Amino acid sequence: MLNKIIGLLIIVNNRFDRWFHAMLLWREKHIKEKTFVIILALMVGIVAGSAALALKWLIHAISGLLTAHLAINEGNYLYLIYPLIGILFTSLYVKYVVRDNISHGVTRVLYAISQNKSRLKRHNMYTSVIASSLTIGFGGSVGAEGPIVYTGAAIGSNLGRAFRMSPRILMILVGCGAAAGIAGIFKAPIAGMLFTLEVLMLDLTTVSVMPLLIASITAATMAYVFTGYDVEFFFIQSEQFATARIPYVILLGVVLGFVSLYFTKTMNMMENVFRRLSASWKKVLVGGSILALLVFIFPPLYGEGYGSIMGLLNGDASSIVNNSLFYSDRFNEWWILGFVAALVLLKSFATSATNGGGGVGGTFAPSLYVGCMSGFLFAYAINITFGLDLSTKNFALMGMAGVMSGVMHAPLMGIFLTAELTGGYDLFLPLLIVSTISYGTIKMFEPYSIYTMRLAREGKLLTHHKDKAVLTLLKVSNVIETDFVAVRPEMNLREMVGAISQSSRNLFPVINTDGCLIGVVILDEIRNIMFRPDLYKRMYVSQFMSMPPARVEMGQSMETVMKAFDDTGAWNLPVVDADGKYMGFVSKSKIFNSYRRVLRHYSED
Repeated sequence: MLNKIIGLLIIVNNRFDRWFHAMLLWREKHIKEKTFVIILALMVGIVAGSAALALKWLIHAISGLLTAHLAINEGNYLYLIYPLIGILFTSLYVKYVVRDNISHGVTRVLYAISQNKSRLKRHNMYTSVIASSLTIGFGGSVGAEGPIVYTGAAIGSNLGRAFRMSPRILMILVGCGAAAGIAGIFKAPIAGMLFTLEVLMLDLTTVSVMPLLIASITAATMAYVFTGYDVEFFFIQSEQFATARIPYVILLGVVLGFVSLYFTKTMNMMENVFRRLSASWKKVLVGGSILALLVFIFPPLYGEGYGSIMGLLNGDASSIVNNSLFYSDRFNEWWILGFVAALVLLKSFATSATNGGGGVGGTFAPSLYVGCMSGFLFAYAINITFGLDLSTKNFALMGMAGVMSGVMHAPLMGIFLTAELTGGYDLFLPLLIVSTISYGTIKMFEPYSIYTMRLAREGKLLTHHKDKAVLTLLKVSNVIETDFVAVRPEMNLREMVGAISQSSRNLFPVINTDGCLIGVVILDEIRNIMFRPDLYKRMYVSQFMSMPPARVEMGQSMETVMKAFDDTGAWNLPVVDADGKYMGFVSKSKIFNSYRRVLRHYSED
């Protein structure tokens, strides 16, 4: 019976393969590529939008089940348990079920675009959703946006690969998936598209703009249909913005730039600390313990923290101490000031402890959280210190855009994401000012965003530099030339002249009996002796060979190879393997020709 079932499944699979192949042939004949990309973008938007809805529902379901019964007016000791359990469950799931590293989702998408021809594994279409639901639902102080970007990008990549699309189209579909993920989870289609353009650095061309728009709008539409037309954070601007507040807005932008720098540097420092913990159980124990302790003392650090954001945007600052040991019926403004300042300083530690301990989540929500708290803190501190009446609600909203712009190095996305999340379009001018100044401030101290700095540190950040992005698609093995006639050091001048007569090149590698490169002979350097028969038996290759100005190793990045050409001024360089054995030569002309070919392929509109 089992054999019959297996045989039936094989038959069905073979028939499906034949049908699918026939459909691909039909599509190539009847549907133009540009039109089909639009269709695929629509499909990506639907699937990624569904994944975003599923992720939000799972997080809220788990979190609501665990925290609905907790007391508001006192500390809750369950906060010492929940985060540790969440990190433990996530770590076990990743280690024994997924068996792959799915942390740092946005960074991995950048890596796939730069280094892996926009290819992401199939399991990435759902594993991050499950893992981040466990992490955040149990109190992990991270966001769901990084995982949904990873999920959406994987959906776009695998859908494109299923329909045999080229790497250029795969890159666009990966961007569509990422944009759809952001648009679906935030109800922010413009921010989704800007995320792809500013963070993933996908080129905005007539080929890419329509698919990105369609994927983003489709995912956002699904979110509106299934969850209502309300914005993510309810915000009513009760105080109109006055132009007299612009100097304070400028100062806020500078402050938020330094807050962004602090957040980024702290995350990077903590990541290095956890990287030194080799055993996974140590990471779980240390990360979970740090997170649990922070959440117990400061409950607003639990999960994404959107409840605290909504409280500040609605002008309810006293709610920030709910569920904590510091709860009080009396409103103490200095107490609130210190509590919010502690949240700003500790959020980055809670986020890095979550991810470093084995949890799965992103830094979108933490940056929005820190921004909201920082903007509120700025206005609140000025008000109680100098007796002014700055709107803490408005400045909290501006803070969200400012820190998002600084941490992500994406000012346009920060502006539009904040406006779409809250409906705060009336504050568009101050949002512009704050985001621009915050981005400019952090840019002076940190050239890379929190996502790109990991790849930049490893020399693998190539999406943000278009020349390097094309170079990364070239490999030494693809441009190596092997039609050079090799000679040996013991050969005399007569044998050397014979080798010259058989070659169309003016460069000759000198190799020993082991095949290792020991030098080169350049035709121009022996031209004065090659026509002297009296030297034919008295001169040997070992006497007139020279050392090459540099050597290229197989596997080196093309950026390193081009640096070697620039440093030496050479036109040809020998290629050797790890053992020093001669493999061939690379030339500038061959690299430039390949570069132009790849550039045309990825830029054609």
